[in-house]
Amino acid sequence: MHESAFFPTEVCMPPQIRATENKWRNTGQSQTCSYCLFFLVVSFANIMFSCFPGLRRNALAAIHYELNRLAGPGPSNWISQVRRRSSLLSSRIQEEEGYNEEEISYVKQGEDALQKAISILSEQDGWTVETVAANGDKVLSKVLPDIGKVFKLEVVLEQRPDNLYEELVEKMELMGEWNPNVKQVKILQKIGQDTMVTHEVSAETPGNVVGPRDFVSVRCAKRRGSTCFLAGMSTQHPQMPEQKGVIRAENGPTCIVMKPCAEDPNKTKFTWLLSLDLKGWIPKTIINKVLSQTQVDFANHLRNRMANNDSMEMAHAC
Repeated sequence: MHESAFFPTEVCMPPQIRATENKWRNTGQSQTCSYCLFFLVVSFANIMFSCFPGLRRNALAAIHYELNRLAGPGPSNWISQVRRRSSLLSSRIQEEEGYNEEEISYVKQGEDALQKAISILSEQDGWTVETVAANGDKVLSKVLPDIGKVFKLEVVLEQRPDNLYEELVEKMELMGEWNPNVKQVKILQKIGQDTMVTHEVSAETPGNVVGPRDFVSVRCAKRRGSTCFLAGMSTQHPQMPEQKGVIRAENGPTCIVMKPCAEDPNKTKFTWLLSLDLKGWIPKTIINKVLSQTQVDFANHLRNRMANNDSMEMAHAC
């Protein structure tokens, strides 16, 4: 069936929703209930987007038509707010217009990882301290249903979030140069500005207690004001099937959050949520120790990298 049969130029909504709207209008509840109606329309549109990706453009025209019709003369504050949200939705969908089904799937996976990670980090209760370094760096842990044990690193770095974002996102493939726990990071595919699929190979731990692992991950990098996010989770990619002799581990949801310190915007409150399944026959006590130590080591390696960058910039300036 042609997509215009679902979303013609004039809105084609399910009759149940249209009947409800007419009832509200007849009883004088137009403005308040039209607000509710709009979100019914958007919910309906989102369902159609999922089932029929080609409907996006006509659906947007339908939503904007509905907004204009519902607003009437002299739109109130709520309709203005909804219009702003609709504009954001429009921009996002227009960006996705050129994506194929596989690319859209990666975008959704990355955003799902970000949302899940933020939800976990927003819960302040139930965390247990795993280790506290002499400089105040702290690793906490928590056991979550359906995920297992997750770890959270909390540190303060004497760098602005933008500098850290550049190093960890824009220079991601150079991580093996400064982090000895990482052999290689390779970007397999980029989708738009925010999403990428990567292949990472970890180094073996001292004494080869845990051998090398590799990961294929989808990553979602976002900026919200002065706060930066880098989230991720395991995925599959045709360019990187499982490698012989290397155990394919899984991660996610993971997320790094970089936020300026309230007392000094030149410093960053750095939080790293880590969730890993290393696979293989490794006792949990060893895994817990390795993962918490990996986070502490990462913070130190990152500090050294940023300090070296600052030194090089000063040398060039001279």
